[in-house]
Formats: sequence, structure tokens, C-alpha cells
Amino acid sequence: MSAPTVTTAHAPVVGDGTSVRSRSARRWRRARWWLALLGLVVVAGLLSALPEPRTSTLTLAPDNPGDLGARAAAQILGRQGVDVRYVRHIAEVRSLAAPGSTVLVVGDYLLDADQIDVLDATGADLVMVDAGWALGLLTDTIAAGGGTGGVPEVRSAACDDPDAVAAGSITARGSLQATGPGAVVCFPAAGTDTDVGGAYAVTESDGRRIVALADVAPLTNEHLAEQGNAALVLRALGRHEQLVWYIPSLDDVGAGDGSTDAAPGQLLPPVVPILALQLVLVVVVAALWRGRRLGRLVTEKLPVVVRSGETTRGRGRLYRRARSYGHAAAALRAGAAARSAARLGLPRSAPAPVVVGAVARATSRPAQTVEALLYGPPPTDDRGLAQLARDLDHLESEVHRT
Repeated sequence: MSAPTVTTAHAPVVGDGTSVRSRSARRWRRARWWLALLGLVVVAGLLSALPEPRTSTLTLAPDNPGDLGARAAAQILGRQGVDVRYVRHIAEVRSLAAPGSTVLVVGDYLLDADQIDVLDATGADLVMVDAGWALGLLTDTIAAGGGTGGVPEVRSAACDDPDAVAAGSITARGSLQATGPGAVVCFPAAGTDTDVGGAYAVTESDGRRIVALADVAPLTNEHLAEQGNAALVLRALGRHEQLVWYIPSLDDVGAGDGSTDAAPGQLLPPVVPILALQLVLVVVVAALWRGRRLGRLVTEKLPVVVRSGETTRGRGRLYRRARSYGHAAAALRAGAAARSAARLGLPRSAPAPVVVGAVARATSRPAQTVEALLYGPPPTDDRGLAQLARDLDHLESEVHRT
């Protein structure tokens, strides 16, 4: 009688019946959400680390290209050789401004008396735009006259100031009044004269020139090209080679006393709180990720002796609870194959085809049937696992009867 031919009808299944591809797919499904969250954190960190945009939406800012911005005036001044320095804090004004330079101040609703004192102490020429109450602290010859509402209208110079005469007419609103000798008021409202007030005033105080504009319209990109707005703005702001363009900010406080001390938080860049929050988020995610993993196995003496049967039943319950049919089937098959091979005198290192052939000869079963029992695909439910256990038990009993 010839020995039965061993065939490999099924691809060999290793371990619990999974493959490299299926394990990789399962790991990807588990890790994709954490990877997506990590990607969002990285993208947010990169965006926060990028330099701030070169444009803004702040009214009369030299980097604002909108209708209410003043980038056109700043660019023209730059082409004329004027060094325009845009600042938001009074400390920067103190360090940059000096006699022989010009300081443009936009608005006064964020200024206090200490900041006005710093402006006065610079000795630089001042151009005050829409800064009514601050004028009273800088000079006693010009005062705000109100009337800043309405639409900008065309106004003629109606004065002998060289800059106003060169402009001829401007589009503006509002009113400034001369309250002392030496002050010149120009561009009164239509139908009035300069005794009532005008949109432009200039005076000399302590050897420096103070110019006041009641309205921001002549400097804006929207109105700069109208009438003589550009001529008046460029002559008022371009008298010196350096122009400090100062727009007070909300955090511009505590710098008017000349002190250089600052809280530690004020010395940090604005991006630091965002990066700190992202770092905390990364630490939390890493803790959750690593916290789910078990550490290295440590062998230690058990406080009690656990019977092998209890260990087997406990492991079986764990497999059943996790529905790990592949692991349970692999354990059953490995045990059956090892015991059958030992009964037939085969070494533990015997390959699967040798074991299948020996068992087939001992039990007179077809090699394909033996191969399916010992190395076939894993079951998919409890009933299939129970049936596999019964079939393996019958196979072992047949081997032991030989």
C-alpha cells in the first residue's frame, strides 16, 4: 500500500489566522484617529509659527490696503526717502522719536496723560489726527471744536499756511479752533471762515511744529487721491527723513513712566500661549496613548498556587469574552498537533506536511481532512470552535489507539 499523498489545499495559517496585511489594517484603524489629531496639532503649530501677515484691517494703519487704511500714503512717503516706522507702543515711540523727526499720532481714545507726556518729551514734530483732547495737553493754542460727523466735504484752504496753500482744497470734516496766538486754522466748512474753525491747524510750541487734522479722511486710501489731500498729507508727514507712525494699542499701558521693568508675560511673544496650549494637548494625548500599553513583563513568585486547570479555564473565558476565536483555535490545534506528533515519534521541530502525513497514515484519514483540522482557517463563531474541539479530540483518540 502506497503512502497517501500530502497536498496543500489551503494556504498555511500562522498563529491566530491573521496575516501581515490584516494586522496592519487593524492597527491602522485603531491609530488613524490619534494620527489625525496629531496631524491637526502639527498643522496648528506650523500656522501659529508663521510670521504675521503684512497687511491689517486697522484704521489708518500703514499696512492696511483697505479703504480706511493708509498704505498708499506710507508707500509714497517711502518712495520719497522717508523712513516710516510703524509702532503700537509708547515705549517704541520714546526710543525712535527725537528732535528732527516726525511723530504721527492716530486717535487719542487709548492714550493717557503719561503717554502724552512721553510724546511731549520727545521733542519731535507732532501730527495729531483725530486726537482732540490730547491737543489740550500738548499746546494751549489749538482745541477741538467738534462736528466730526457727516460725510467729508470739499473745503478750501482759506489761510496762508504754505502746506495748506499748496494743497488748495481737501475733503474733510470736523473742526479745530485757534485758542491762542501763533496758531493757524485752515480748511473751514463751506459757507464759514477760519474764525469758526477748520479741519486743519498748525502751531509752534517749544521750537517744534504741531499739526492737527480733525478728520482721518485725507490720509485714507479711499480719499488720498481726491482734491489736494495727497499734497497736504505728504507735506505734513514728509518734513523730516524719519516718521514714527504711532497707533496706540489696547495693551499699550504702563509704559508712559519711562520704566523699563515689565512683567514676565509681557516679554513673551504673543504666540507663546498658543504653543503652550498645544504642548499640553500633546502631553495629554501621549499620556493616553502610552497609558493603554502594558509595561515589560516582570516575573515574580505567586502568593498562591494556581492549578493548571483553573489557568486554562481562565484563559478560555478571556478568549470567549474577547471573541478571539482565532487564538483559541490556534491553541487547540497546536496542542493536538504536538501531542499527536509525540505519540507518533516525531520531533517537535517536524514541519506541518510531515505531521499531516504521519497522522493521516495512523488514522487512515485523507491527508486533506487532517490538514484542514490541524492547519485550516480559524472558526468564526462559538459553534464552529466547539465543533473544531470535538473533531480534534476524535482525531487524537484515533492516533492514540494506533
